[in-house]
Amino acid sequence: MIRTQKLTKKYGDHLALADLDLEVSPGEILGFLGPNGAGKSTTLRLLSGFLPPTSGSCSIAGLDLTQDSLAARQKTGYLPENFVAPQEMRVQEYLLFRARLKGLNRKRAKAAVSTYTERLGLTPRLRQPFQALSKGFRQRVGLADALLADPPALLLDEPFSGLDPLQRQEIREILLGLAEQGKAILFSSHVLPEVEEIATRVQILHQGHSRAVGTMPELQELLQRQASLLLRLAPGSHGTEALQGGAATFHFTLETTGPDRYLLHMEDPHRRPELFRWVASLGVDVLEFREIRPDLEQLFRSLVEEVTT
Repeated sequence: MIRTQKLTKKYGDHLALADLDLEVSPGEILGFLGPNGAGKSTTLRLLSGFLPPTSGSCSIAGLDLTQDSLAARQKTGYLPENFVAPQEMRVQEYLLFRARLKGLNRKRAKAAVSTYTERLGLTPRLRQPFQALSKGFRQRVGLADALLADPPALLLDEPFSGLDPLQRQEIREILLGLAEQGKAILFSSHVLPEVEEIATRVQILHQGHSRAVGTMPELQELLQRQASLLLRLAPGSHGTEALQGGAATFHFTLETTGPDRYLLHMEDPHRRPELFRWVASLGVDVLEFREIRPDLEQLFRSLVEEVTT
């Protein structure tokens, strides 16, 4: 539904995006994660038809954005990061105007505006001018705008920006419902828990390059070799010397984090069962021995640090 192949964008000598491949299927939510300047907004602008690519291709519903730009954009709902509308226009007036621009007749336009303003909690704000809205309600107007023509693909740049916790939960539920209806959704975010909670898959960008893509379990596997083992012994066990005796055999480094508390960093995760048995044979009282798997934030930091160091 949403697809890029070797998508590249340059501004003079500056490479904003390099050979990006991505694909979002109907019913899927792909979370785009990366620091400022990673290329997320550039990708969304390319997919929305606002920017031409330097090379590569991008398409919506099988329609190439270069060859069939108008038809592709008609299949797309786009929410930019900093959504703006004419300051003096009232919410209802603006959305009706936008619905007509999208090709809806008067009856369908009114029905669409009614549907999405109600779903997004905008009904009490219909007669307010855009300039009187808070950042959260402006985001809701932008999302309603993106949904008016019921497009099969949604491109959302920081859709949770400026929303309070309750509003974020409401938008999450709306997006999950839209995915259940079969829409392909690509959204960017700096809020890592939001990405973890809502995304079917995650794609991490840094300095214009895709660093990783996959489901959360798949991405966690990328850091499996860097996962640590937490070992906590009974007070007074003094296991440091005994543990260091196995470092050469099992190829781990030992980090003491407190009295009788250690982190073991192994080079070969497949030898962990052997390590567990060896620790059990030491005759020390083990209170806790478990793997600490990385979360999305740790994964993100690790991949970014790989590039910057």
